[in-house]
Formats: sequence, C-alpha cells, structure tokens
Amino acid sequence: MTTPHILMCPPDHYGIEYEINPWMSRTRGASPDHARQQWRNLHDTLVQLGVQIELMTPQPGLPDLVFTANAGLVFGNRFFSSQFTHPERQCETPHFDAWFAAHGFTVEYLPEGVYFEGAGDALFCGPTLYAGYRIRSHAAGHIHLGNVLQRMVLPLELVDKRFYHLDTCFCPLAPGQAIYFPGAFDNYGRTVLEKHIPHLIPVIESEAERFACNAVVVGKKVVINAGSDRLAADLHAAGYECHFVKLDEFIKAGGSAKCLTLRLDGEDAAVWGD
Repeated sequence: MTTPHILMCPPDHYGIEYEINPWMSRTRGASPDHARQQWRNLHDTLVQLGVQIELMTPQPGLPDLVFTANAGLVFGNRFFSSQFTHPERQCETPHFDAWFAAHGFTVEYLPEGVYFEGAGDALFCGPTLYAGYRIRSHAAGHIHLGNVLQRMVLPLELVDKRFYHLDTCFCPLAPGQAIYFPGAFDNYGRTVLEKHIPHLIPVIESEAERFACNAVVVGKKVVINAGSDRLAADLHAAGYECHFVKLDEFIKAGGSAKCLTLRLDGEDAAVWGD
C-alpha cells in the first residue's frame, strides 16, 4: 500500500469566533486545551496508520484554517483553490494558495463568482466526482471541474443545513462503496447515490450528528469520531476496522476528522484496500 499523504494545520488559533453554520455558537465556545489534545490524538492516530503528515502554519484571526479539507481540491500536481461563500473564511485562501505553490503544485482557480469549498464538497468515489451543492458550493463550479479534469461529475443537492458540506454526510470507502446519511439529500440525490454506488452503508441520524460520515479512510481502516458504535459495527461487517478519536471540540464548529485533513495525493488517489 502506498503511503497516504495528508495536509493538516495545528489548532493554535482555533475557536468559535463567528457563526456561519448551525453548529457554531460563540456563547458556548470551544476549549483550546481540549481542542489541541483532540487534534494531536487525530494526528498521532493517522501517523500510526502509516500516513505522512504535512503541516501548515496556523495564522491568528483564522480559526477555521485548521479545517484543511476546505482549502481546495488536489488532482495530481494541480490544486484547485476554494472560493469561500462566507467572508469570514475568504482570508484563508492566500495562505492555502501560498502553501501549495511553495510545495510544487500548480494553483488554479474556478470562474469568478462561483463558490467552491474544496474537498468539503467534492469527493471522488472511484473515477466519479460526487459534488455537494446549494449550501456552500455552486453546481456550476463542479461542472467546470468535471470539464477541466475530464471526469464525470454527479451534483448532489444538500437539503439539511446541519450537513452543509458533502463530507459531513458522505464518505467514499472504495469504488462502489460509501457511507452516507440519507436525510442530508433530496430524493433525487439519494436516487443518484443508489444508482451509482452499489454498496451504500446508511448512517443513523444520531451518529450523523456526531459527524460519523466525516471520516478519514486509510485502506481498510476508518478514523472516526467517538460515539459511532452502530456505524462501526456496520463497517466491521463490511471488512473495515474503525479507529475512534474524540473530536467534540471541532464538532462545535461543524467539523470532524475529514474536515481536519486534506489528501495531498488527491481525493481520487485515496488508497482503496491494503
């Protein structure tokens, strides 16, 4: 199995400084100490599973820079930079772009005025790009990517504001296999998933609310937020091994394991199997 390569950003400046999704509450806030420990546990778990980690430098005033999945989409040595919907996150883009340019990637942009939030809303399952739209990203951006990359794109409308990015309610496991929360999609979206992915593992709502779908897949190992026992049993039955990491402090901002990571070898190059 080749070594998965992932970008992370330490949570030195992480906190709930604004409210741009239903999970965020400045009144409730987050614990910096607990967040740092939980992030470190995720980092160390991935390293133990053989993942090579690259780190970005945290920046004051950018509490969500820690969610590197939203930086953009990696395809080979091309980095398609995000165009964030909310002004609070738009200042992250120059830092992500500079990092990728400095590490040998060609930084590319979508058409002006088209919102696109990276691997948060664009996930490959096999050769097909599944693309979440409506809440954060525009379907037009995903169609543009499909044309540029010469890949089939299947746009999926997200209809529950709690699951505002595709990676909060859908996680590819292997070609033709994925986990998903059905309630995050409209009827058409569920039909598309059922038609194109033969082996779908549904997640119950209580575990979807614990971001069970926001998992990191490393071969046959799945790193997932603690408290997803039903999904863990279903994954075990399908031949996967779960590794639990408590990430409650990041759920307060609307993210979990997948949000905290970005595949540098590309979402399309995720290692399927051992």
